[in-house]
Amino acid sequence: MNTRHRLTRITTRTGDDGSTGLADGTRLPKHHERIALLGDLDELNSQVGVLRAVLRAECPGQSLADELDRILNIIQHDLFDLGGEISLPAEALLQPSAVIALDEWLVELNAELAPLREFILPGGSLAIATTHVVRTVTRRAERSLLLLVKAEASERSRAALSRESGPQHYLNRLSDLMFVMARTICRIGGNPEQYWNKNTRAPAATP
Repeated sequence: MNTRHRLTRITTRTGDDGSTGLADGTRLPKHHERIALLGDLDELNSQVGVLRAVLRAECPGQSLADELDRILNIIQHDLFDLGGEISLPAEALLQPSAVIALDEWLVELNAELAPLREFILPGGSLAIATTHVVRTVTRRAERSLLLLVKAEASERSRAALSRESGPQHYLNRLSDLMFVMARTICRIGGNPEQYWNKNTRAPAATP
């Protein structure tokens, strides 16, 4: 990975004109699809950090919660690699093994859950709700990635972003894992799942 453009100063003033630099030195306007995606990935990684803090506070000393924290730590590193790849378009930094790991965790966690009876509402505890926030930010990052793929003039760049077990597959799988993880955290804490009820606004029955 090219390290020539690692950040050494926080205030550089180079972005005052509405542009920002990629890791390879290329400058792009801050509204560019690639920069928008980098922002979504940064937000996503930050939300995963919030989830880890909330999960440790809510489920201290629980082995399954510790395992989820270990998984989330790996995911944060994956997201950093993914951000690096978006900032260095010529390099593929996200490894296929990252997508394979998501698939394996999905199978392991889902095997311990009861079948869904209805649509689930985000909530039940702070950790559960935060996991759903991570899930939705992941979906937004995925949409930003697809917009970048569509906007890319280079066929090579489009193919790299959409490659098998690459960024597009990773984000799609990650959102699935966050849904399953939210249900797992619900089980750890002994919280009942919050199901959608189509009759919530139904008029009260008359006597």
